[in-house]
Amino acid sequence: MKQQTIWIMTGESSGDFYGAEIAKAIFKQRPGTIIRGMGSHHMRDAGVDLFVDSSELGVMGFIEVFALLGTFVRLYFDCIRRAKEERPDIVLMIDYPGFNMRLGKQLAKLGIPVVWYISPQVWAWRKSNIPKFAAFCKRMMVIFPFEPDVWKNSGLDVIFTGHPLIEIVKQRTDSTLQRDPNRLLILPGSRHGETSRLLVPFLQTALILHRRHPALKFAIATPREKVFNDVQAIVAEFRKNHPELNELTLEISCHDTARQQQLCIAGLAASGTVTVESAIADLPLVSAYRLNPVTFVLAVILIRKLFRNAFTMVNIILNRKTFEEFLQMQVRPQALANAVDRILPGGSRREEVMCDMAELRRELTCGSESATVNAANALLEVLDKTTTSPA
Repeated sequence: MKQQTIWIMTGESSGDFYGAEIAKAIFKQRPGTIIRGMGSHHMRDAGVDLFVDSSELGVMGFIEVFALLGTFVRLYFDCIRRAKEERPDIVLMIDYPGFNMRLGKQLAKLGIPVVWYISPQVWAWRKSNIPKFAAFCKRMMVIFPFEPDVWKNSGLDVIFTGHPLIEIVKQRTDSTLQRDPNRLLILPGSRHGETSRLLVPFLQTALILHRRHPALKFAIATPREKVFNDVQAIVAEFRKNHPELNELTLEISCHDTARQQQLCIAGLAASGTVTVESAIADLPLVSAYRLNPVTFVLAVILIRKLFRNAFTMVNIILNRKTFEEFLQMQVRPQALANAVDRILPGGSRREEVMCDMAELRRELTCGSESATVNAANALLEVLDKTTTSPA
């Protein structure tokens, strides 16, 4: 039997993680499979042969993407050239719609089957893209339970596979760790733009909370070295004008988010995948986000109304405000500190939030297999159909 080749294409750190787990599941079922693609260290460690390292390609916003436009154009044409030469049997696109959607259309024109994992947020941004995806995708694998309804009239084969973080967080859980009731986690983001806009108000919030709760300790978790270095520089600059920060117990770590999510009693986070991860790990959060001002104005014009009146994924899934969220000018230290107080032990909202997080875990589970195994099976099903059926 011909050795099959699968491409996995992703540009975000979360997509790199999910891609790695799917690759592991495929290798386990079909050890001889060749898996190549675009990703970062998780996919490389899983045995994926990377022809593009996406470590610094995870940007958010119109202005930020524009700065890397030349890089994306070169990558796009290089990937098309490779696809013509290598003719992969199937390509799995994981999120990253700005790049992957354009590339997916061209691969489909070349007769290469395209499967999409993690639906782009068409329910928040551009519903007009729904028929465009249906035109070139063989299957859409979604990770949120409300998404099949969003796509139901598109004619696209859509399957809910469960959320991969359910199994991933379970694997990371260390039963020997105990939560410190006086330890608060700060998650300032995974991109430079996020940390540069959010960390200072988060530190100001920490100072307010320290005055209210002198025993409270703070941990800042970063996902990789570049963000770690950015955070250290911002903290050092903040100390110059706020010497009282030296009175706080403030620990900055790298590649330690999962452990910190188990050690801390509550948290303050940049909105993103980490909010879902924290909810699964049973860590209540306050969520915040700030965009580049120009990006924010353009986003307001395009979105006009937030899907389910929320921007934090936990709130969108449950269709209620489980994690208090603060956007753009709402990100004020006093307001953030008050919201954190409400989820600390004894806080007015803590029990409500704990119950909601338990419900979220149930909502994101699909069957007895893990989400990434479900996704791998769904991908291989399409692969088998396309390789045994006439073109």
